[in-house]
Amino acid sequence: MIQLKNVTLRRSAKVLLDAASVTLNPGEKVGLVGRNGAGKSTLFALFNGTLHEDGGDFSIPKQWRLAQVAQDMPETEESATDFVLGGDTKLAELRAVLHAAELSEDGMAMAHAHVDLADAGEHDAVPRAQSLILGLGFRTAELDQPVNSFSGGWRMRLQLARALMCPSDLLILDEPTNHLDLDALVWLEAWLKRYMGTMVVISHDREFLDAVTDVTLHIEHAKLNRYGGNYSAFETLRSQQLELQQASFSKQQDKIAHLQKFIDRFKAKASKAKQAQSRVKALERMEKIAPVLADADFTFEFKEPQNLPNPMLAITNANLGYSVDGIDKVIVKQVNKSVLAGERIGILGANGQGKSTLVKTIARSIKALSGELTEGKGLNIGYFAQQELDVLHPLDNPLEHMIRLVKELGATPGQSSREQDLRNFLGTFNFTGDMVKQNVGSMSGGEKARLVLAMIVWQRPNLLLLDEPTNHLDLATREALSMALNEFEGTVMLVSHDRALLRAVCDEFWLVGRGEIKPFDGDLDDYQRYLLEESKRLREEAKNNEADGPVVTPTATKSEPQKPVAKIANRTPDQKKEDALLRQQKSALLKPLKKSIEQADQKIAKLEAEKLALESKLATPLPPLEIAETGKLLKTINSALEELEVQWLAWSDELERLNLEA
Repeated sequence: MIQLKNVTLRRSAKVLLDAASVTLNPGEKVGLVGRNGAGKSTLFALFNGTLHEDGGDFSIPKQWRLAQVAQDMPETEESATDFVLGGDTKLAELRAVLHAAELSEDGMAMAHAHVDLADAGEHDAVPRAQSLILGLGFRTAELDQPVNSFSGGWRMRLQLARALMCPSDLLILDEPTNHLDLDALVWLEAWLKRYMGTMVVISHDREFLDAVTDVTLHIEHAKLNRYGGNYSAFETLRSQQLELQQASFSKQQDKIAHLQKFIDRFKAKASKAKQAQSRVKALERMEKIAPVLADADFTFEFKEPQNLPNPMLAITNANLGYSVDGIDKVIVKQVNKSVLAGERIGILGANGQGKSTLVKTIARSIKALSGELTEGKGLNIGYFAQQELDVLHPLDNPLEHMIRLVKELGATPGQSSREQDLRNFLGTFNFTGDMVKQNVGSMSGGEKARLVLAMIVWQRPNLLLLDEPTNHLDLATREALSMALNEFEGTVMLVSHDRALLRAVCDEFWLVGRGEIKPFDGDLDDYQRYLLEESKRLREEAKNNEADGPVVTPTATKSEPQKPVAKIANRTPDQKKEDALLRQQKSALLKPLKKSIEQADQKIAKLEAEKLALESKLATPLPPLEIAETGKLLKTINSALEELEVQWLAWSDELERLNLEA
């Protein structure tokens, strides 16, 4: 177990933990929460050994293996698969042992090394690594691409996959969902639920915390407070504690006032002096209850739009995508959609299906490849892009950003462009005092995101186009954004992996997928089921492709001439022997994969039959105890099915890759 006893932690002169104590038991899934700057990342530094306690005692089992996501951007020409595979440090150590044994020609050591490698999962290490990569949103064709060919966000996903690949007893994750979209987030939740070790996670996504944690550790006023349950349970328990504390404080204040009144009235009277003195001592001995000092809430609002065109915009017979070297790449075809005033639209879709293409087209960042996009008269778009933080000027301060914005757009009616008024406006977004003069480059991601929101609010948009606006926002700011969006009188189009925000804001959903955009008739729970069905569909497609035999090379284009195929009749005896050897080698590789896939198919069919039987059973009247037992069994089967499906997909992808290489 992990134990902290009266631990003090400092960063420079600031005391982040003061005589804090807590115990975390093996196998617990812990959500670490607290306001920005409270010391969450510092506590992680204590866990991973980069920081030591300034006082008290900290202990963690010496034999525990630690896994965490490296924060540096990986720079390597290794393939994505090899990079993630390198996260399995146990396999790397055993391979080194085997190599040393081979160099020394020690047969017994080689035999032991092979046995240890088999026990450590050498036989399925590549499929395991690739299932992690695919689960986090990569495509099969990207498994062998070099790490350096991916953008920063995708490379951080590979860092996450590498950490998950590492065998560990303690897994610490700092905002693991920041670079994920919703389908990858759902997959990660399922993986973490199956993780058998101890986990401590920092996250500002309340639904993610609810799904994967069973203990909440709250840092407040330099103390650690442990709560049993997930984040929602923590909120309930803490609010109850605050109410009790406030009630006790009020009651004690009444008692103090009563004692003080007696002292003041009778301290000068000789006949009552003894009683008055005893009350003075009672007052001195009384352990004072602190008042509830609630953290200052952050709130803001979007100003009423100057006008509301209806419809806001209309897309007619449009093909959306991009051009590369003059060649059009269509991502979404024949789009016919209208956006009306006051609508709240959530945009859903798996990675790579065209969500960002749709958003960028509406935001005028890219043009439609064909068709028409008609804007309503007076349309004013407030656009929060995923990369919006990168376009801020790092050497400029918030006030300079606002002054530049006013010069470019001018002040709208009711707004003042005076510097003091701009300072006051920034103050409503918690940029107070010297912060308005602080360089943006030295600010946190959350502070930068607040500045972008402030700049959008100033423009008084009537259409808010938000692409992952919560990535760097803490829970309090996310709640403020949710409230502001609900009060906004214009139209909202939202792409987000924050399900709490989507549930609170959106009343309809568009699904971008399979080259089209269509209404999604359901809620976010239905969408998660849809993602699972999509996974099954892809599995069936892969299975059908395998049954159809090897992939046929398409007819050559002018730019890619078809290579001539040598006639079998002209093959020499040596070439025929070489062909036979290659076929044997290929068969040796494919046979275990095919067998694994066949066994997985049988297990999946059996589990699906059991699942159907249990669901039918639950549909009938049952005693409470039997309902509970059946529900637990159904949950176990669902988890096993998810794991098998991920494994099946990894094996199928590996089989497809080997067939293509042959």
